[in-house]
Amino acid sequence: MPRLPSLFVSHGAPSFALEPGRVGPQLAALGRALPRPQAVLVVSPHWMTPAPRVSCTTAPATIHDFGGFDPALYQIGYPAPGHAELAQRTVEHLSTAGWPAQGDAHRGLDHGAWVPLMHLYPEADVPVFQVSLPSRLDAERAWAFGRALAPLADDGVLIVGSGSLTHNLFEFRGTHARPEAYAAEFAGWVREAVTLGDRTRLLRTLDDAPHARRAHPTAEHFWPLLVAAGAADPGLPAQVIDGGITHGVLAMDAYAFGMAGERA
Repeated sequence: MPRLPSLFVSHGAPSFALEPGRVGPQLAALGRALPRPQAVLVVSPHWMTPAPRVSCTTAPATIHDFGGFDPALYQIGYPAPGHAELAQRTVEHLSTAGWPAQGDAHRGLDHGAWVPLMHLYPEADVPVFQVSLPSRLDAERAWAFGRALAPLADDGVLIVGSGSLTHNLFEFRGTHARPEAYAAEFAGWVREAVTLGDRTRLLRTLDDAPHARRAHPTAEHFWPLLVAAGAADPGLPAQVIDGGITHGVLAMDAYAFGMAGERA
């Protein structure tokens, strides 16, 4: 099968599972347009460990790792199977690249994985496994982590970095809150860097982008974007999915790196 692109998705609030908004239908359309993967590999900031761990269970549980939301969210399951063989291959690729990875026989899917996958693959019929995000990263190392995962795309693995294009929960508002101008400005700066294929600019986002520290008081929800970009073939175009802004401050854009196309 052809090499798969890598994706960055903004997983937003857990309520995204019930409120697809602008981006949910677009992720569903993307899932239909992509070649069917052998498995989906998700890197999420809701599983961080000192050294990488790879979930290798054959039936990953749905983890409801949040509180205070609609009770209906806690009844949702995402019963996709795991893929132990590709998980073990991931351990080997990471170890070869200098990341001392280990398998994890018990880890399920956190909401950074199953919430966006409910839209991308709503039938839960594509195997899924997670790779933990190393807890000590900078921009260069996040990109390098993506490069270490990149060979898996040739094995039919869809590599997904799940984070948030903006993530200031101190300013979190109601569902229909008016978008904050700073979040839109930051998101626009990143979009331009992605569409230009400007690796240097993208790596310097948290140093140079307008309102960077307000958009990301901490960096862990930004690193999956660099992981996804690093996992793509260098120089290939990126398709932008315009997700708008929810809760006033959560930019929901997604990117398909290595997949040509107009902005959705």
